[in-house]
Amino acid sequence: MASLTETSPPSRLLSVLRQIAGGLVTLAITLLGLLVVTFFIGRVVPIDPVLSIVGERATAAQYEAARLALGLDEPLWRQFLIYVGDAIQGDLGVSIRTRAPIAEEIARYFPATLELATLGTLIGVLVGVPAGVLAATRPGSIADQVVRLVGLMGYSMPVFWLGLIGLLVFYGHLGWVGGPGRLDPVYDMMMQFTLTQYTGAVLIDTALNGAWDAFANAVSHIILPAGILGYISMAYISRMTRSFMMNELGQEYITTARIKGMPERRVIWVHAMRNVLVPLITVIALSYAYLLEGAVLTETIFAWPGLGSYITDALFTADMPAVLGGTVVVGAVFVTLNMLSDILYRVVDPRARR
Repeated sequence: MASLTETSPPSRLLSVLRQIAGGLVTLAITLLGLLVVTFFIGRVVPIDPVLSIVGERATAAQYEAARLALGLDEPLWRQFLIYVGDAIQGDLGVSIRTRAPIAEEIARYFPATLELATLGTLIGVLVGVPAGVLAATRPGSIADQVVRLVGLMGYSMPVFWLGLIGLLVFYGHLGWVGGPGRLDPVYDMMMQFTLTQYTGAVLIDTALNGAWDAFANAVSHIILPAGILGYISMAYISRMTRSFMMNELGQEYITTARIKGMPERRVIWVHAMRNVLVPLITVIALSYAYLLEGAVLTETIFAWPGLGSYITDALFTADMPAVLGGTVVVGAVFVTLNMLSDILYRVVDPRARR
């Protein structure tokens, strides 16, 4: 007789579809809330968007024409509906500073941030997870103390200070890495006028074009900022990995596996890591989202033309449509990553699927 807890394949499929539908509804509601916040921020800031467009020397007729063109004569609720409808279609408005569509500018700047944050997260995971496991399996040892100290330093030292010291030592004094920017000027000109830009990510595009000199130059420029972001990510991931692993190593199933004579490497990296991986997915996703939205200082110090620099420049020039458009994109990325981590959580952990 089949167990009462067993479910048929159609029932499991229906359950998965319900979970996906629920996640999409939650995502839509969260994004709608984000649009509500950004819309009202744009209305309460002490900056006149019409005056920013037409200038202080515009006549009353020019001012009124621009006001009507922006739809500011409509009731507030209708302005919000227009704003949401445009955002759904990918229209985030026009930049006051450049007079270009904000969505197009973000599409041009965002790949640089995505490339930097992705490489930083990879460094953080590849170093942080083994370091956390090493510290957890040898509590109180020198290795444990070193991992905890390095993690504490990563939490304590400001990003801008790390960036400035890194540039001073590795670029200015030792000359091991490239300077600010994504490429040297000669390779930047090559990238713009000679090479085909497939993705906007310099490392990928130079590799796809077979321009290995430009690829090496791009690596020399990205390795320092990505390493700094990776260090910050590693500090967080190693600490959480250590905590999760120490909790799992104290469980009864680990003791049973050791009593049965199972090799310690298999006990740690197969049995314990299988359960550690469940909460660790959320930690890595949050770290990645933090690097995507919080790399403003790093991008500013290294003159990295990413989304953080774009929002900062727009803020300094009172270009509120660009600031709010960038905020919407950052928020949407953060929410989407959270949803994807929840989906992976359910894939890895059968208990969550039930």
